[in-house]
Amino acid sequence: MGVEVGALAARSRALAVLRIRSRALAVALLPAAVAVVLLVGGSTGHLVGGGWGTARQVVTALAVVVLLAAAGIALVVSRARPAMSPTVPVVETSAPDLYRMVRDLADRLDVPVPSAIALTPDCDSWLEDRTHPAQGRPPQRRGGRLSALSGGLGRATRHAHRRSTATPVLVIGSPFLWWMRVGELRAVLAPVVAGTGPSAHPDIAAARRFVRGLDAAVAVTSAPTRGPLVRTVLGGAGWVVRLLLRSCRGHAAEMERGVAAAAAERAQTVDYGLRIVAQEQVGLAYAGWDRLLTRVALPAWRMGRWPSRLDAGVVAALTELSRRDRLAEGFASRLGERPACDLLEEPGAVDEAASLLAARLFHGGPAERGPDWAPVNWQEYPEEVVDRKWRTDAARLHRVLDAQGVRPSGGPAEPGGPGPTLSRVMEHLTTAAGDGPDPAAAVTPPPYGEPDMGAGDGGIAGGGQADGVAPGGGLDGDDEEDEEDEDPLGNERTAALAAALSAEVAREEAAAGPVPASGVEQGGPDSALWEDGMLPLFPLQPPRTGRDLLADHVTAMVCCAAMDTAGAMPGLDWLDGPSLLVDGERAADLGPRVLALVETGDPAPLKTWLHQTGVRPEKPVRLV
Repeated sequence: MGVEVGALAARSRALAVLRIRSRALAVALLPAAVAVVLLVGGSTGHLVGGGWGTARQVVTALAVVVLLAAAGIALVVSRARPAMSPTVPVVETSAPDLYRMVRDLADRLDVPVPSAIALTPDCDSWLEDRTHPAQGRPPQRRGGRLSALSGGLGRATRHAHRRSTATPVLVIGSPFLWWMRVGELRAVLAPVVAGTGPSAHPDIAAARRFVRGLDAAVAVTSAPTRGPLVRTVLGGAGWVVRLLLRSCRGHAAEMERGVAAAAAERAQTVDYGLRIVAQEQVGLAYAGWDRLLTRVALPAWRMGRWPSRLDAGVVAALTELSRRDRLAEGFASRLGERPACDLLEEPGAVDEAASLLAARLFHGGPAERGPDWAPVNWQEYPEEVVDRKWRTDAARLHRVLDAQGVRPSGGPAEPGGPGPTLSRVMEHLTTAAGDGPDPAAAVTPPPYGEPDMGAGDGGIAGGGQADGVAPGGGLDGDDEEDEEDEDPLGNERTAALAAALSAEVAREEAAAGPVPASGVEQGGPDSALWEDGMLPLFPLQPPRTGRDLLADHVTAMVCCAAMDTAGAMPGLDWLDGPSLLVDGERAADLGPRVLALVETGDPAPLKTWLHQTGVRPEKPVRLV
């Protein structure tokens, strides 16, 4: 009963949308109809004399203008290309088990089969219609990278009509395939696949095409154009299109609610109990994916490297969470079951394609690998990303100090003098009140406790502050107040150094120029997303503040000194990103000590840590 109620509600709203389309057509044809009546009346001798001749000429001219305008608007709507989600297409030959599972699921739900399957680098799944007239046939990449599902469902008579009707593409979040088990993925996809039933109804499909065409036309008419005449014409067309879209908005929203209600009710019969458990894994996968992107992938992207196994990294990150957090102890117990990525013939290749797409969406970058945009695997991450980033930031910090005329530690600047040292940085940032206690006389460390592993300490062990990632906001859901607007710094010299670093980073980014979006196949369903250079489409973070940049660079300098003088090693923490390993243990208490130096000019906590770790701040470090 619930299925029928939702479907009826969706169809009634679809009819309301189509009535708006019919009324718009009627308004466009009304002047022409009046003109025809006047012309016929004049030809038969009934409407002659008086002002009928003038009215006939005016109405006829008006009808021609209205018809031309309506034809132009209809052309814009029909030619506009609705936005398509960037995805990684999965052909049936590369994932026969996945297609078979979706086909069996659609057969059990008694709904049409999705026309194709694609993956998105996000934790979500949906149906996407790619059959707008501007695209023509359902989109297919060159070489058959997208293929429609075919036969094999049984009940040939009933399904013949389904295969003849273009159905939406099933888009699946790639992290789901690696973290979820096969049964969990099936339960999560059940209500999504059930949505192909209402989508196949002619009225709902026509209403959706009309609304999507209007939405695409709004984007076309709002785009910057050359010449005042073109802007005027598109401005008038845009006004009409927006008026129609506003009239359809409420009905379209109610139609989609009805479709979702009908799909959810139909899916109740499939794996209902398992779907409740699987929804917990959806939230967990989303949290792990967000943490992996901001703490692990973002530092690599900024270095011109993109991790090629992001989806596999989600599994490692969430498994590590289950080891640290007692509330997540049961998450890893499911890993003995068959993972959903086993439904793919070559999961490594799919993971690499999804990882590259994630880098383009969230950071921007070329469509293909190159010398300045190369993949990196997890084994090479510490050396290729962490070590290189720290030494690059340390070199930038000393260049800025040189530009400000800051002399090296221990004496005046000389060509043959000492190289870049950590002491130089610490002395410059220390306030005039004093350099703090002698590290050799320190008996007990300052009260900087070990932060909570799961919540994200934001220190160098997590790479949070070192990469401009705000602390917290991780898997625990901690809501820490944003204090970036205050931007406290120790003194004027510290503020000047932070400003100079920000200017230097801005110059380097400007010199790099916009990221080319080359390599996109012309005519593909996703190519329009890259045509205007709108990269990244979904940036992960706002620009970093001067305090964040200064803390990043000072932390990088400390890590370089620890690696060169105390035998520390760069490492990767799955939950917190780049980490410094001292005697095989992550230095989780370094972040607050660096902030004490940067924000208050107090070097004592950092000096104590350096003394305990065996770091020699007066020794030169190797830079890039």
